[in-house]
Amino acid sequence: MVKLPEDPAILLSFINTMLRDKYKNLSELCDDFNINDNKITEKLDLIGYKYSPEQNQFKWEGKYCEKF
Repeated sequence: MVKLPEDPAILLSFINTMLRDKYKNLSELCDDFNINDNKITEKLDLIGYKYSPEQNQFKWEGKYCEKF
């Protein structure tokens, strides 16, 4: 099994690439990796990215979380 990157910026690149190349949606990816989608969305929210189901990718929302 592939371990997901811990760094949010690297995770963003990895997840968006997997969504583009292999998965129809975030739920399918999370099922395959046996991970809760909230873990991914919360981590990427820290760097200002939100999941867009219409585009099947995480998109910049224009703000960083103060926790990061």
